[in-house]
Amino acid sequence: MSKKSRDLDLWTVAGIAVVAFAIANFSHEGLGHGGACVLNGGHPLVLSSVHFECSIENRWIASGGTIANFILAVICLLALRAVRHSPRLRYFLWLSMTINLLQGGGYFLFSGVGNIGDWADVIKGLTPAWIYRVGLALLGAVTYISFVWLALAMIKPFTGMAQPERWQRAKTLTLLPYFVGGCLYTIAGLFNPVGMVLVAISAAAASFGGTSGLAWMWQVPRGKPPKDEPVPEPIERSRAWIIAGVVAVIIYIALLGPGIRFSRP
Repeated sequence: MSKKSRDLDLWTVAGIAVVAFAIANFSHEGLGHGGACVLNGGHPLVLSSVHFECSIENRWIASGGTIANFILAVICLLALRAVRHSPRLRYFLWLSMTINLLQGGGYFLFSGVGNIGDWADVIKGLTPAWIYRVGLALLGAVTYISFVWLALAMIKPFTGMAQPERWQRAKTLTLLPYFVGGCLYTIAGLFNPVGMVLVAISAAAASFGGTSGLAWMWQVPRGKPPKDEPVPEPIERSRAWIIAGVVAVIIYIALLGPGIRFSRP
């Protein structure tokens, strides 16, 4: 095994990605929509990887998922600034921050353009409808680009500055999680209790669509490297993260795929 492969282990990156995507989804559906449901006096009915059902409906419950994503992203950002050691933990925090921010910003754009999803429910009934849709789309576009630039600024310790290694490391640290997370969400979504339509408008939209910035952001950081080129933080092989990823796949697909039904009060 070469030094380069030891410094950036693909199985460990994949394990971290699975855990980060699973937590982001549970935060959106369970903590976000579920928490808002309880706080508004409702009763949880069904929780799956692609939807949450509450005994009542209102704008706060619809917006709860995105709000939870943003709260988790801020926590990860603060933790990332505080943690000085453990590159694998720092990368997990960076990836979790990025996933939650992109899914949140992407949802504004998704609902504004397509008039479906959580934020379409938030603005439902407000007039004139087209102004709110355009406003959502613009908010989504601005926040999404801003979040991509923030993620790029925070990923530099893991990529270094020397080219072309910088591009290759950035490509691995973003593209691999993108495909792993997309496959995880889509496979789990196939077992959802509502129907195949949610695979497209929720599972695939939140992963392949919402986090699409991970698929192309690695191409952005260009330019001449500075004279002082820091050594990138290594993501070496970790059995613990690989096992955590396997466990997360099993639990996520087996439980949240078909959904968890709660007894009615």
